[in-house]
Amino acid sequence: MTTSRIRILLIAAILSVTSVAGVVSTASATEGLPTTAAAANPYERGPAPTADSVGGNGPFSVSYSDVSAEDGPGFGGGRIFYPRDTSQGTFGVVAVSPGGGSVQASIGWLARGLATHGFVTIAMSNIANDDNAPERGRQLQAALDHLTRQAPAEVRRRIDTNRLAVAGHSLGGGGALFAARSNPSLKAAFAMAPWSVVSNWSGVGVPTALVGGGKDKTAPVDNFSIPMYEGLPDSTRKAFAELTEADHLTFTRSTPLVSTLAVSWMKRFVDGDTRYTRFLCPGPKGDKVTQYRSNCPFG
Repeated sequence: MTTSRIRILLIAAILSVTSVAGVVSTASATEGLPTTAAAANPYERGPAPTADSVGGNGPFSVSYSDVSAEDGPGFGGGRIFYPRDTSQGTFGVVAVSPGGGSVQASIGWLARGLATHGFVTIAMSNIANDDNAPERGRQLQAALDHLTRQAPAEVRRRIDTNRLAVAGHSLGGGGALFAARSNPSLKAAFAMAPWSVVSNWSGVGVPTALVGGGKDKTAPVDNFSIPMYEGLPDSTRKAFAELTEADHLTFTRSTPLVSTLAVSWMKRFVDGDTRYTRFLCPGPKGDKVTQYRSNCPFG
């Protein structure tokens, strides 16, 4: 065999070994890495949303656990709703407060509905029916503390303690804003027909959505929701919807449009799930919505 022939064979062998090593190296570097979608957002729960799904029950079946006033120090007890599924990791948490003179049953529809979309929630009662908005804000925080520290083990093991949010109706809606102002680590606040004598919310940085009714005589949007929305800083991600035919009690029962806004807001800001942004930006339209304001796009 000639010298040149031997050199050619040696070069071919070296190239072959290098190529195999490169393949092995690449496989080792990528083994065990999450998919692009999972790496981008580990908090997505459930399938991609549709217009029908966000307005009704979500994909998760739920269980509940009752909390007595004695077991829930700092608030009036309530009912916890949580997904039965444990295969998708932990879930964000939402505490919901009722309005004046109401108990947890009046906002149970929202707490349960959010749970079916992948949240651990509590529909809470207040200590007294005439508790004002700041007191309800403190009680919302107490309800969150109960969920994360004292709830039954089957509830706590489903909870992500770093992703907490609040919601409420009427005085409870005002309470949600007070809670957001006192606890900037909250991920979101959602207020339905909010009632509060305070309209300056310059200290709130928590993403906050408000929804009011065009026929609400108890908390007219011109006196409450709109000034509260305008009182939030422009730097805070915020939205406001006025529902044309809604009155004050509309928000005490399941309503597809309210569900769409609440689910989308919590999914977008508690879970960071941008699949829901399309329901908020540009927002709902049609004869059921008198106006919709926001500072979209939400980065």
